[in-house]
Amino acid sequence: MRYPFPVGKSDFIQGDEAIARAAILAGCRFYAGYPITPASEIFEAMALYMPLVDGVSIQMEDELASMAAIIGASWAGAKAMTATSGPGFSLMQENLGYAIMTETPVVVVDVQRGGPSTGQPTLAAQGDIMQAIWGTHGDHSLIVLSPSTVQEAFDFTIRAFNLAEKYRTPVVLLTDAEIAHMRERVYVPLPEEIEIIDRKLPANEDEAKFPFGDIHGDGVPPMPIFGKGYRTYVTGLTHDERGRPKTVDAEVHEKLVRRIIEKLERNRENIISYDAFELDDAEIAIVSTGIVSRSAVRAVKILRERGVKAGLLKLNTIWPFDFDMIEELAERVKKVYVPEMNLGQLYHLVKEGANGKAEVELIAKIGGEVHTPMEIVERVVG
Repeated sequence: MRYPFPVGKSDFIQGDEAIARAAILAGCRFYAGYPITPASEIFEAMALYMPLVDGVSIQMEDELASMAAIIGASWAGAKAMTATSGPGFSLMQENLGYAIMTETPVVVVDVQRGGPSTGQPTLAAQGDIMQAIWGTHGDHSLIVLSPSTVQEAFDFTIRAFNLAEKYRTPVVLLTDAEIAHMRERVYVPLPEEIEIIDRKLPANEDEAKFPFGDIHGDGVPPMPIFGKGYRTYVTGLTHDERGRPKTVDAEVHEKLVRRIIEKLERNRENIISYDAFELDDAEIAIVSTGIVSRSAVRAVKILRERGVKAGLLKLNTIWPFDFDMIEELAERVKKVYVPEMNLGQLYHLVKEGANGKAEVELIAKIGGEVHTPMEIVERVVG
């Protein structure tokens, strides 16, 4: 098919635009959203592109409805996405939990801005890390990815759709206002260069009757599609293997919720992604994610020039979190620093992972300005 943007070549585009183009190439054909800074450009791009690829883009009355709409579209067989920022992401949390409980593959982009409340609509932050992981209620799990460049915003969007389809789970792409509005050169590949993963479909009526019951193999059951002739019961209530509500049965609830969590845990090696920079002989480790990683790379170079054996661990996947990897890193270094644009969210995960093997120090910064490399360097050298 013909795409409404150049493919097989590089282009100089914003992060929001990169996300929209990647979603189209990943097979997204339904977008529902509500305008909000600094994610509005994703909506604008999807409104332009979707009619040109036989897709649907719709403005809902609010973010609650946007989340509900993409869940419905996914059950109708479409790859679906929404995008928002902090206040809107808060409104999506109840339906995000519904998507987790019903094992619905969707992609949610959260372009972080300063908060709480309406906060700083035009400035960047990393204050939604905990909300992305634990924002909805009850025991649950999902996947959270965090790009640090516009190219990664493109690449991780495609990966988000693939992970959502493969594991039947919501995937949150946690970016921020700086990456969203930054323009960088991005390679937009040809469709045949892109690995595309589609959800498993039931082969017969028997498989369709057990949409929540596959506890073997990878733990991911086939997903029936509405309108394809299968009789499927979908509910956010605790349900048995046939989808029927079983709200007062402790054993059924435990089996269901544990499988929803364990299907990601048992596949964590295929989900978790990170980049290591100068860590082989490092005595000082910097652990970061997203936009701050750009300053952290430069900080490591400066520290090395000053004779400090520093290294960087850039987390591309925030959840599932590799606590074992952090503990192994803490055993090899003298100290771990966590620079982030909040008052300490990734820091708590890293500190728990370090398990007392090394001191972990937070380098917090809020107000909308990204850490400079020298701010990180000065904290390390004292």
